[in-house]
Amino acid sequence: NNNNKSNSIGVIGGNGYTICSGSWDIRIWDIETTEQLNVFKGHDNFICSVKYGSNELVNTILSGSRDKSVRLWDIRSGQQIQAFNGHNDWVYAVEYSPFVVKNDEIDGSSNVICSGSRDNTIRFWDIRSNKNELHMIKGDSGIKCLKFIQLKKNEKRNENKKSDCSYNLCYGLLKGPIHIWGEASLSAGWLFY
Repeated sequence: NNNNKSNSIGVIGGNGYTICSGSWDIRIWDIETTEQLNVFKGHDNFICSVKYGSNELVNTILSGSRDKSVRLWDIRSGQQIQAFNGHNDWVYAVEYSPFVVKNDEIDGSSNVICSGSRDNTIRFWDIRSNKNELHMIKGDSGIKCLKFIQLKKNEKRNENKKSDCSYNLCYGLLKGPIHIWGEASLSAGWLFY
């Protein structure tokens, strides 16, 4: 109903005490009282994906929209932190990446986010920089959803290793199979039907 766009909830995410919903804006709700706590406005079209941050990004929300943009929001201030532009079609999925990149331009390391779009791409962005994307994976048939999963490695634990787990990026297409890309190389992956 275009007369009351705020009542049309498209996506929901949560952190245990609150939930956030995406529609024509993003709203944060208290789970116990069902009170609305905050409203974030800035997208020019319907929001397809919202995601709460974790670790040092716990006070952020990430969103993707039909306006072809990805946006990062500060929950405490209620303001937009960054807008990432580069997709040529609707952004269906957003995800906080477990990867950290060394970035000499910003004097240190920074966290990475990624987004999947109907334009057949997954793009990786540095959250501290409003530059072009860090990396792009070209898919086919539109990227509908993304999820990083942590898998245990099959080899015996080596005491010199920092971790015996690896991260893989799973993504689903509008039409077709689910893909899984391994941590070792973002240029090769597995395909599941």
